Amino acid sequence: MNGSVFFDTNVVVYAFGTTDRRSVRAKALLAEGGVISVQVLNEFITVTRRRMGFAWPEVREALQAIRTVCGPVMVLTVAMHESAVALAERDGLPIYDAMIVAAAISARCDILYSEDMQDGRVFPGGLTIRNPFG
Repeated sequence: MNGSVFFDTNVVVYAFGTTDRRSVRAKALLAEGGVISVQVLNEFITVTRRRMGFAWPEVREALQAIRTVCGPVMVLTVAMHESAVALAERDGLPIYDAMIVAAAISARCDILYSEDMQDGRVFPGGLTIRNPFG
């Protein structure tokens, strides 16, 4: 993988915004590289199409840029799913957040950048949540 940093979808989405104050920070973080999963790409499509009004050519161009900086993209496996279910049950995480955490742990990342999860929280394997906008 590209490094010890994993990006939650919100960070990736902000990198493609133009009016949000978080865009500059998100772009800088992505430019440094990191890891994402297929889930992040799928959620990115949903947000950019529904909330940001991206046309399909814009989405495809953005996806290519993301994969270039954050490739290779983590595929989701049954083992990650099982890990996510255990995290959701033990730690009370919503399953989609647990899938992000499980993918980051599987990629052996040290930091998970996310605006939506508890800043400073540490998970097994040494993964720490960091809010890059806080």
